[in-house]
Amino acid sequence: MNDPLRIANCSGFYGDRLSAAREMVEGGPIDVLTGDWLAELTMLILWKSRQGDPAKGYARTFLTQMEQVLGTCVDRGIKVVTNAGGLNPAGLADEVRRVAEGLGITVSVAHVEGDDLLPRLDELAASGHRLDNLDTGRPLAERGAEVVTANAYLGAWPIVEALDGGADVVICPRVTDASLVVGPAAWHHRWSPTDWDRLAGAVAAGHVIECGPQATGGNYAFFTEVPGLEHPGFPIAEVAEDGSSVITKHPGTGGQVSVGTVTAQLLYEIAGPEYANTDVVARFDTVTLYDDGPDRVRLSGIRGEPAPDHVKVCVNLLGGWRNSMTFVLTGLDVEAKAALTLASLEQALGGRDQFDEFDVRLVRSDHPDAPTNAEATAQLRITVKDRDGSRVGRTFSDAATELALAGYPGLHLTSPPTAGSVYGVYWPALVPASLVVPEVVHADGRRSPVPHTAWERASEATQVPRFHQPPRAAPSGPTVRVPLGTIIGARSGDKGGNANVGLWAREAEAWAWLQSALTLDAFRALLPEADGLRVDRYELPSLRALNFVVVGLLGEGVAASTRPDPQAKGLGEYLRSRLVDVPLELVPADRRPPGNARTPIAPPG
Repeated sequence: MNDPLRIANCSGFYGDRLSAAREMVEGGPIDVLTGDWLAELTMLILWKSRQGDPAKGYARTFLTQMEQVLGTCVDRGIKVVTNAGGLNPAGLADEVRRVAEGLGITVSVAHVEGDDLLPRLDELAASGHRLDNLDTGRPLAERGAEVVTANAYLGAWPIVEALDGGADVVICPRVTDASLVVGPAAWHHRWSPTDWDRLAGAVAAGHVIECGPQATGGNYAFFTEVPGLEHPGFPIAEVAEDGSSVITKHPGTGGQVSVGTVTAQLLYEIAGPEYANTDVVARFDTVTLYDDGPDRVRLSGIRGEPAPDHVKVCVNLLGGWRNSMTFVLTGLDVEAKAALTLASLEQALGGRDQFDEFDVRLVRSDHPDAPTNAEATAQLRITVKDRDGSRVGRTFSDAATELALAGYPGLHLTSPPTAGSVYGVYWPALVPASLVVPEVVHADGRRSPVPHTAWERASEATQVPRFHQPPRAAPSGPTVRVPLGTIIGARSGDKGGNANVGLWAREAEAWAWLQSALTLDAFRALLPEADGLRVDRYELPSLRALNFVVVGLLGEGVAASTRPDPQAKGLGEYLRSRLVDVPLELVPADRRPPGNARTPIAPPG
């Protein structure tokens, strides 16, 4: 039996801490250095970078990190596996070789191809593959916009092939985030493509560490309890042969690994308990978390189901042009000032119907009798979108600026007039797995196709029964009206145009209350923005958690959203701030407002 493989993360997004790679390599023993650079939005950013230079299209910050650590990684036998290749993995592989040459070291670099479906869209359409939007069911052809990227989510087995071929560094394009952990673990432990439970365990570990310090206290609901959060360490997954893992970090680094921080990250950007990856469906309702010592949390018991027979595709389209101007409204009569501004601007522009979209958001951050000028201000944010860039450019922003001396008292804007900018639309779709054939390009130029085949062997596994836990009786008795976050944690995020928010309890009694009290209707009451939108509710009893997915809250994806928080990062904290009636016995004594206990009214009869 092999020892657990220590896989360290050094990036959770394109723009994360540059020093993280050096901190992870020098901070203690690791076997693999990995990191995640690719969100759906990142693919659009990388496309824009290639418009100026076709040789780009990868995450340049990865190269900076390699200049710092590549020599040490080679000396210590640390493998490097990354998805920083983005739209140009071959180009990044060449750049890594140049870095190695400049450092005077010899390194074997392989890269993966086969995710790019953009050249094949006509072929796919002709074969009847409509690339229906997963959320709306609408065929891609009906959208009528230019497609600029179309990348299938590859899995772990091309990484295994590259490592088997002797690669020290593996540069991936669009692979699933968890594959960066699953691939090295499957290679090290010699798993087969149908080791569903082991693969599922590695998926869970990969999901926990993929966002870097979010697993060590970053973005954590109970952040005031986390020491050293000014500079948290990045996480490490020690993946065992049976697929279980321990999440930890280097000793002496800031932050904290706890059951709470790991629970929060497991709930991040998921939907139901069946977490589908290219190589396996991980059942998050079967995971068990244990405190395994200081800054060590063990994940075990995770069950896996056969790989899906379809592969997810991330499509980015050019949605058109957009522009925003924000008016600052101070003091009295905020709503009347906003109404005058809109009437004046609409008249100057010739009406709202001049644009494909005219979005108005009045953000009431003002307070009556405010102690400072800033605390007496609200913002009126107006965003316009159109297929004609000239319509939403200076024509719009100049019209807004011209109101400066002719509008409400105290009128000023947060920016000068600006030109419009191109925005993208995210389009999630599926294609049959058999149509996507990844290919590994080894250091010597050899090409090894790695077709998806595991899904063909679904009959070798039985379906994992849904996790059932008899509901506990919810606490009764007097209640107190307090913010939901007094006893409940949350983690929220985006998946294209959808927002998810996971809410979890730290004690069994609080979970019993959360499970019974936070129904769909109760959730909608807490989130008026969800009015008219589909909301899905999922239970994960083993995590004492509920997950809600608000379909369409972010419009057509982050780049197209006009919401002030386009990635729904603050949605969970907003919900935690809402006042709810909580059983008094669940609320710590020091968090109970004085004289606010309520006695429940007995039902009639």
